[in-house]
Amino acid sequence: MRGFFSGRVIAFLALTLSALVLRTAVTSITPLLDRIGDEVGFGSAVAGVFGMVPTAMFALFGLLTPLLIGRTGLERVAVLSMVLSGAGLLARALVNDTALLLVFSGVALAGMGIGNVVIPPLVKRYFSDRVAIMSAVYITCVQLGTAVPPLLAVPVADAYGWRWSLGMWALVAAAALLPTLALLRSRRSAEAAARVAVPGASSEDRPAAARPGVVESPVDESAGRRGSLVRTSLAWGLAGMFGMTSLITYSLFTWLPRIFSDAGADEAFGGAMVALFSAMGLIAALAGPTVCARMYNPFPIVLGCAVVYIVGFGGLYFAPMGAPILWVVLLGLGPSTFPMSLTLINLRTRTQSGASRMSGFSQGIGYTAACLGPLLFGVLRDATGGWAWPFAFMLAAMCVMVAGAFFACKPRYLEDLW
Repeated sequence: MRGFFSGRVIAFLALTLSALVLRTAVTSITPLLDRIGDEVGFGSAVAGVFGMVPTAMFALFGLLTPLLIGRTGLERVAVLSMVLSGAGLLARALVNDTALLLVFSGVALAGMGIGNVVIPPLVKRYFSDRVAIMSAVYITCVQLGTAVPPLLAVPVADAYGWRWSLGMWALVAAAALLPTLALLRSRRSAEAAARVAVPGASSEDRPAAARPGVVESPVDESAGRRGSLVRTSLAWGLAGMFGMTSLITYSLFTWLPRIFSDAGADEAFGGAMVALFSAMGLIAALAGPTVCARMYNPFPIVLGCAVVYIVGFGGLYFAPMGAPILWVVLLGLGPSTFPMSLTLINLRTRTQSGASRMSGFSQGIGYTAACLGPLLFGVLRDATGGWAWPFAFMLAAMCVMVAGAFFACKPRYLEDLW
């Protein structure tokens, strides 16, 4: 019993601290790009590249991480995630070259892309009896790790310089690495015990009750490794739901200030609206997983998100300064489908391996699509000289999201489809 609780405490610390790291490389640098560009020597074109690197790396390592997990195990990959994140965050704060700044940002984002994928199956391994609660906890930590860095970036840079402002987030990755290493050590001890008890057996073959800190259902773990995700509507539906939610969110992060600027607001107001949009994600992170887990089919929530999207987009297009706070609050509630998507990874799989593969597939495909969102939104704006086609693009993405969610929310399991 003592080992059970100590294992769960270590797992809780590893998951929550790691979740705090997963967006720090993205939002800690964006408020400082002009300042860094003046010193290092790059312009707006390179700044745009910095904006595309996060979703590109998240997509690439979303697809690669399940292969790493299959070869080395969840805990080892979680350690790799924090090592890469911390090393990249620290190294990019020390360089004086644009190319190296991009490279080390890519290293940090590679670690965070791995973390995006590895956390959901770790939740399933260590908290399978508390999936909704732990999903809400770690997604809230992701949102905090998104919102806090841009608030501190400029004040810290003013006081100590931009290098300190960027590099200090490596300390969070280092703090997350400690319990993650302890989790790996605990796992290795369990595997050693399994080999002693049953020669040739790994801890994956042992009953859950015999593994400290693990609560699992007695299912055949190999079931999650058998079939092809590409042939299941569940996997594609979840990828569409996740991907289109991310596409809309990153497009709004990028273009909300310009929308309000064109409507006559100043830069400070546009920045405040982005902060409000981001803060609404905390509400979704706290409520979404629990509500999703309690419903037999949570698709009605998705339809509600579609309604607030439609009202919010309509308000921004027809009367952006008529009730701007209302429009942004509604649009901030729309991405409630993001924490729902992450929760459904565990709710629609029976096994850790199934959750790992579903997490990698949905996030790999999803972030690939999300890369195109801000770019296409801007291309349509420049090509037409107005906001009608960009908002039509957002509505089309919303329709794809709803269609994907229809298949993702159906009460069934990935392994049963094989």
